[in-house]
Amino acid sequence: MGPLHGTRVLELGSFIAGPFAGQLLADYGAEVVKIEPPATGDPMRRWGITKDGESLWWPAIARNKKSVTVDLRGERGQELVRELAATADVVLENFRPGTLRKWGLDYETLSALNPGIVVVHVSGFGQTGPNSGLAGFGSVAEAVGGIRHTTGSPDDAPARTGISLGDSLAALFAVIGTQAALLERARSGRGQEVDVAIYEAVFALMESTLADYHAGGVLRKRSGSVLPGVAPSNVYPTADGAEVVIAANADTVFARLAEAMGQPELATDERYATHQARGARMAELDALVSAWTSARKSDELIDELNRHGVPVGRINTAASILTDPHFAAREMIQWRRNQHGTELPMNGVVPKFSRTPGEITRTGPALGADTDEVLAAVADGERLGRLRADGVV
Repeated sequence: MGPLHGTRVLELGSFIAGPFAGQLLADYGAEVVKIEPPATGDPMRRWGITKDGESLWWPAIARNKKSVTVDLRGERGQELVRELAATADVVLENFRPGTLRKWGLDYETLSALNPGIVVVHVSGFGQTGPNSGLAGFGSVAEAVGGIRHTTGSPDDAPARTGISLGDSLAALFAVIGTQAALLERARSGRGQEVDVAIYEAVFALMESTLADYHAGGVLRKRSGSVLPGVAPSNVYPTADGAEVVIAANADTVFARLAEAMGQPELATDERYATHQARGARMAELDALVSAWTSARKSDELIDELNRHGVPVGRINTAASILTDPHFAAREMIQWRRNQHGTELPMNGVVPKFSRTPGEITRTGPALGADTDEVLAAVADGERLGRLRADGVV
């Protein structure tokens, strides 16, 4: 009974950006009906690391959803989805702009059947503008949105993070936009379109880079593991081979770090006493901190810094997260069995709700597992039999 209980979402599309948004909406209690092509389904079913012929990502990205197979490329399948949309609150899609109009599933058509429908588009470059019709994966959007220029070492080519950052950011904005549109509909009674461009989702995170360049004459560049002028705030080694991030760049926090290091005089040393001074001497200050951290085991170091109120965190891996007591206490590791009976860990629900918590009631379903149940509302047994015989569902 999550906060979106009673909200019905039709998820059209595949891969990451749209389906991850659908996962989050389902986590919050929405009924998410995923429309997939008959026989093949979403390519995410086979994406990345697989076990028993199924992606290990699929049980999570399709969790809490219903799988319904419909051929969207044919008129009879399109008519079925129009009928389903008449009973839905949201249609979520991530096809190339223009595809829904070609199929008669555009906002104008759907809103004539259901004035309250919210249609959420996720695409590389948005529904309008000169680049709207271009293909656009998340990796390309990360480049166009500007984040790749700032990511990595200054001596190397622009780097990417080890996850699908652009797609995930777009999914988050899609969820925000969906909920904002539903809130507005409660006042007006009318739905609307929500247009999420992946490159804009990336660009929205780019802080003051435009003003820095235009008014300040500074083009922010790749700076590795640090932000120029912000110190000490870096990755530091430990005696047992672990790495930790220490963020002690504020004056008061740096004073606490100096106390923990047994060198309180550093906080009043004119070379390090101010934010500007520390930033100007980043390399030598990082060397001082590294000399201290490298002589201590990570657990001892983290405990000592926590006692002094210095922000610190181990650089975690999947292996260490699985045994982290804080992740466990926050229910951020959820163990569920997939359709093959394999017990898998997956990320918990974010954020936490005090009265209507989200939950994981089901892992990613088998292809078409819910076709009969969902389509029974718009097609009787005889019609459904003909549609199945003709490969429409």
